[in-house]
Amino acid sequence: MAENKYDVIVIGSGPGGYVAAIRCAQLGFKTAIIERYASLGGTCLNVGCIPSKAMLDSSHHFHDAHHKFKEQGIEVSGIRLNLPQMVKRKADVVNQTTGGVAFLMKKNKIDVFTGHGRFVDAKTIEVLADKGSGKASATLSTDKVIIATGSKPASIPNVVIDKKRIISSTEALEITKLPKTLLVIGAGVIGLEMGSVFARLGTKVQVIEYTDSSIGGMDGALGKEITKVMKKDLGVEFFFKHKVTGAVASAKGVTVTADNAKGEPVEFKGEYCLVATGRKPYTDNLGLDKAGVNMDERGRIAVDGDLQTNVPGIYAIGDVIKGAMLAHKASEEGVFVAEKMAGQHPHINYRAIPGVVYTWPEVAGVGYTEEELKAEGIPYKSGSFPFRASGRARASMDTDGFVKILAHKETDEMLGMHIIGPRAADMIMEGVAGLEYRGSAEDFAIFSHAHPTFSESIKEAAMDATGKRSIHM
Repeated sequence: MAENKYDVIVIGSGPGGYVAAIRCAQLGFKTAIIERYASLGGTCLNVGCIPSKAMLDSSHHFHDAHHKFKEQGIEVSGIRLNLPQMVKRKADVVNQTTGGVAFLMKKNKIDVFTGHGRFVDAKTIEVLADKGSGKASATLSTDKVIIATGSKPASIPNVVIDKKRIISSTEALEITKLPKTLLVIGAGVIGLEMGSVFARLGTKVQVIEYTDSSIGGMDGALGKEITKVMKKDLGVEFFFKHKVTGAVASAKGVTVTADNAKGEPVEFKGEYCLVATGRKPYTDNLGLDKAGVNMDERGRIAVDGDLQTNVPGIYAIGDVIKGAMLAHKASEEGVFVAEKMAGQHPHINYRAIPGVVYTWPEVAGVGYTEEELKAEGIPYKSGSFPFRASGRARASMDTDGFVKILAHKETDEMLGMHIIGPRAADMIMEGVAGLEYRGSAEDFAIFSHAHPTFSESIKEAAMDATGKRSIHM
């Protein structure tokens, strides 16, 4: 058995873990990373962010070929879906991306250990190469550990993910025969993204949601708009205020039972049921008790403002701690911890971390939502601009959605930006910059934006927020 001493050991190689490892190595720390799967990159690169975006892009092209090409003067015929090829392309994208992470480990001289990392004590970690036998292939020692083990799909009472008919997004990404019907439990990010993929390809999609709106947690106006667009463009059916009470699978399909808003029992049938009710921290068999690490009341690892646990030298980042479960949040935290260890003074503004839904139109938001401002009693003003009034959006036939800017009523400081529309995921960075630099709505109203661009709508929304002086609305 190998004995190894490191300055820093990172457990988990997702966007938080591998970024933390690279920054640690850049700062001169002898660094090791432990990953329980053969492929680096964690959930995001292997079965989450990257593969889902590949499928979203492919399905978007397919949908546009059927519904937009003719109007644009592109005559095509005989368009057929080759779902196995689409899934293969997705796998190729994943392999290229995870291979890139492996290259970065070598480039930065980071030792990679494949197996399940588990604390023996606060300064010793064993690597279980064979998770079934429990035998350690290596024992590593260190004074500093970064726990970055991410999350796994969560379910709800009386719904068991069997990975056959009742599935998570992981299994949904591997379907190679298009289902005629798909039930989706949950109208959050994962539910809407994966529901979009299959609806674009021709599947009848029904979304069952416990609350009264889509993408809860984002600005309410965004949820209303994406629901409307998905109904109109993709034929997706939404059932809000429905409490799922069970799901029973057979060889050919799934029956989901629920109570509607009136408390009446209703039944849904589909070939598959995608459970998209969120994710939960993955801390199984980490030996946190042996290290003396405390957990909070929700099963997350408890950390302080420096992202350090109650045990000096042990840090945690990403989905295993409080906050939004976002890959880019984890990456920021990885850099933050590495630089803290090196005695530097890094910065994270959690209010300025954007959230994105990669439907089409895309949905993105950063800063306060209007609902939060009302709840906290913060005086604000709002400005908006619809993409139907944008020349660039009309040129690309992407006129659904709007930009919404929230600013302090008295100081004009930008408090939030919320976008649903084409390339919202990229445009939201203007809002991030505005929040980080404490810019005003007036700043964005006077900045010159190239014409014609989608981002001109941000300028127009800012002008609307600063005196209702939008030019093109």
